[in-house]
Amino acid sequence: MTTIATAQATSTAAPAAFFAKWADMATWPEWNNDTEWVRLDGPFAQGAAGALKPKGGPEVPFIVERLSETEFVDVSKLIGARLIFDHQIATGPERTTVTVTVSIEGPLSWFWTKVMGADLADSVEPDLRALVAAAEAVLV
Repeated sequence: MTTIATAQATSTAAPAAFFAKWADMATWPEWNNDTEWVRLDGPFAQGAAGALKPKGGPEVPFIVERLSETEFVDVSKLIGARLIFDHQIATGPERTTVTVTVSIEGPLSWFWTKVMGADLADSVEPDLRALVAAAEAVLV
């Protein structure tokens, strides 16, 4: 597995606010600048499938691979590779820390890293900052 990028942010928002934003996939384009739309076929739960359309790219299927009180992992299925977005939540006194790691695995991961790796690496931190702002605006 190859790590493309990692970003971390601390927020005053409760963990539930982040999970509320992740569950409301139709609003992802509001804080994820590279995404045109996202659709989840069913409830936000482990094993749920959906699709997303990156700006300038084709529709990509994904699955919610893991979902717990401290993590949300979604995996996009590419030809010959899996693009993994791992979102981790840690809590402290009056603070929530969110860490997002984007990685890729599979026989064609080298190709996809070359095609979109730099753009993904450039977008992880600003998208996380926008997510924090969106989560802090949610009253949970």
